[in-house]
Amino acid sequence: MDRLEALYQEAIEHTKDKVIEDMMFYLGSQEHMPSIHEYLRERGQYIEQIWINVWLNKATGKVPRKDKKLYLSEKGHEVEGVDKKIINHLFREEIRTYQPFPVEDWIIETFSDEHDWHELYEDARVDFLKHEEEKELLAEKKKVYFELEVAVKDIVEENYEHFYYHVRHVVAKSLDYHLKHSIKYKKLDVFALEEKLIEEGHFSPDDYSTIETFLEELTGDIHKTSHWGRSYYTYETYYFIYEKIINDAIWDFVPKKVLENLTSKIVEAYEHFSNEELTDKTLKKLFPQQFSYLNNEFMREIQDEYIVDLLPLATIPFEYEVHRELYEQAVTEREKRKAEELAELKRKKEEEERMLEDIFGREYSPSLGRNIKYVLHIGETNTGKTHHALEQMKKAASGLYLAPLRLLALEVYDKLNAESVPCSLKTGEEEKIAPNSEHISCTVEMFHEKDFYEVVVIDEAQMITDKDRGFSWYKAITKANAHEVHIIGSRNAKTMMLQLLGNSDIEIREYKRDIPLEVEPKTFSIRDTKKGDALVCFSRRRVLETASKLQNDGHTVSMIYGSMPPETRKKQMQRFINGESRVIVATDAIGMGLNLPIRRIVFLENEKFDGTKRRRLTSQEVKQIAGRAGRKGIYNVGKVAFTQDIKMMNRLLEKEDEPVHTFAIAPTNSVFERFQKYSHDLGYFFELWDKFESPKGTKKATLYEERDLYELIRGTEIEARLNMMDLYGYLHLPFSSKEPSLTEQWKNTVIAIVKGSELPEPQIKRQSLEELELSYKALGLHLLFLYRLGERTEAVYWERVREEISDEVHEKLKTDIRKMVKKCKRCDKNLQWDYDFQICDECHQLRYRRY
Repeated sequence: MDRLEALYQEAIEHTKDKVIEDMMFYLGSQEHMPSIHEYLRERGQYIEQIWINVWLNKATGKVPRKDKKLYLSEKGHEVEGVDKKIINHLFREEIRTYQPFPVEDWIIETFSDEHDWHELYEDARVDFLKHEEEKELLAEKKKVYFELEVAVKDIVEENYEHFYYHVRHVVAKSLDYHLKHSIKYKKLDVFALEEKLIEEGHFSPDDYSTIETFLEELTGDIHKTSHWGRSYYTYETYYFIYEKIINDAIWDFVPKKVLENLTSKIVEAYEHFSNEELTDKTLKKLFPQQFSYLNNEFMREIQDEYIVDLLPLATIPFEYEVHRELYEQAVTEREKRKAEELAELKRKKEEEERMLEDIFGREYSPSLGRNIKYVLHIGETNTGKTHHALEQMKKAASGLYLAPLRLLALEVYDKLNAESVPCSLKTGEEEKIAPNSEHISCTVEMFHEKDFYEVVVIDEAQMITDKDRGFSWYKAITKANAHEVHIIGSRNAKTMMLQLLGNSDIEIREYKRDIPLEVEPKTFSIRDTKKGDALVCFSRRRVLETASKLQNDGHTVSMIYGSMPPETRKKQMQRFINGESRVIVATDAIGMGLNLPIRRIVFLENEKFDGTKRRRLTSQEVKQIAGRAGRKGIYNVGKVAFTQDIKMMNRLLEKEDEPVHTFAIAPTNSVFERFQKYSHDLGYFFELWDKFESPKGTKKATLYEERDLYELIRGTEIEARLNMMDLYGYLHLPFSSKEPSLTEQWKNTVIAIVKGSELPEPQIKRQSLEELELSYKALGLHLLFLYRLGERTEAVYWERVREEISDEVHEKLKTDIRKMVKKCKRCDKNLQWDYDFQICDECHQLRYRRY
């Protein structure tokens, strides 16, 4: 192989260079010239290894993979389908003995002349001694620099108090000047540059306790700051002014004092090795960290000082002993004040504990005992629980159905109206009022405890354990105002429901499947897909890729995933029900009350990402989804199939439900009403919510999304002009706040509300499926605001627009799905539809090769 021969010659030349380097180092370190044979005796093994390493590395690294395979094939190895790592290993082993290079023979031949060997030794010895001399000089220089650094550090530490007293005096003079001569401005959000500053006269020292409280005041100027590479402009506070005053005082005073305290020996040693005079400027340049750390320390200490202690210093010239005595007096006074403040803090803490008990303590005990009959409908998925509860509601003079999903609320709304029971719809994003309606179908979040209904139906009650939404079920179950409340839930929720309802009048109706479930013994392959199958995976991306694969294989497909508009989802389901599509591909959204004629549920994945980590499905999740298989009169046996780990998944399906023992709680209107007896600051409310200890058997809602939104408007005109209940209502609107464009829309809309201007129209884009789905969410958020503001007439228009977007999503799914080929996110290479990762093997290996 010509390439190998060329690399062989390169390796020989590279090896010679390496061997000569070794010889120079070896000979230079010897006081007396060794013979060439003594060198070979000591270094022979090492120089042979040099050749092997150089040769193997060059050949392995520079011979293309196809040439390696050809070479191995000629040597009798099987190479087709063999892993890349194994090919490299076999190639290294084969070429190890390709054509040895006799290194020792070359050395003897090249340096056999004694004169040449002696000359090489002399050159090596000169280089070695010169290098050793430079090392010694550098070591001495480092020692001197180190001693100087230690001396500077020691002087700074020994004179820390002296330096602080000086800076304290400088700050006192500046403070005296600012309090007497500067303008005070009304406080506002420093980022609100659009707001004009309002003068409030001069400062009064009596308005402030510590320096820290004064540093929050505005100077009237603009301050430029940087964060993550971006520049921001804010109104300047005195914090930045005094940070600079302290910094300048330190850098002007401390290096000079340090220089005065250095010994002449250290100064002379430094000047000898550096050939320059040691000045205070030199010290600043050499050891900036020794001085800069004082800035943070002094800034922290100054902020803790009381203004009444500092102001008298302004007229007293700086003398160390005088200012030391004044400082010690101030410390004594400060400790006395601190003790008084700690006592006040203790009093406030006790008061806060009483306040927490008053605001939250009695809220999360069920307000039962009224003359209400509770009917528990307990059973597995697809057993008719919801049907039987709705039948009771239909017979009542008035009724309320509370759904976990907008789609289910819409389904019940359609069902009741189709059965001549006038029913209205209310989901937050839409309202459809039916004439003469006494029945309402809505999402559980729309529940209002003061409204009375003859029958209330609460669906999917096991959702009470959900850490973010569970409190909505808690409120509905414990505060429903009705003659009869029907609670629908899974078996594992039964114990908790009974505990929650206590001694109330309770009827339990338990349901079992009429249609058995049968787990198929054979692992599922995409080729096995048949009419009536529902293929389940756990991401929108996987749903679309699977649907694309099936359509390209000749199947007609419906799709269901969480971010799909409910109207689109309904149309997709209807296509499957009507037989227009043979197969449905869905996320676990299919397990939430969607009744479809499904022959077989197929789990394409056994794991899901739960927002924190990727984990295996729980027994309850497997049952919830698998329970959708089978439809009486169509498929009298519900089949379940898995792509892997059939035995383990079957165990999860058959596993006895573990009762749930905790439910989620969150703030209620009553809680906010009691809180407002003490404060109207929502930020303070969030602090108290964190401090409140959740009662046994409960877990507090995190309120993460509400807090994140609050931080966007904290201290702004929005917070100032909205009452607390209205503000929290806007923070609590159910929308995808992780979408930056929706968060921006939310903020702009709230600003418009505060200013009394027209609400900004939602941004609508139609180029891709993703844009259409995001536009649908934007319209949903806009409608949430419109209905909250009572703008029902305008909402009707935007509902029509949203319906158009939903139709377009439906059409996109029908026409574009075939084109949705899975691609590597890095190189755009096409991947197999069921490939488990988002980047290809080559890109994955390339990424790790860099490290």
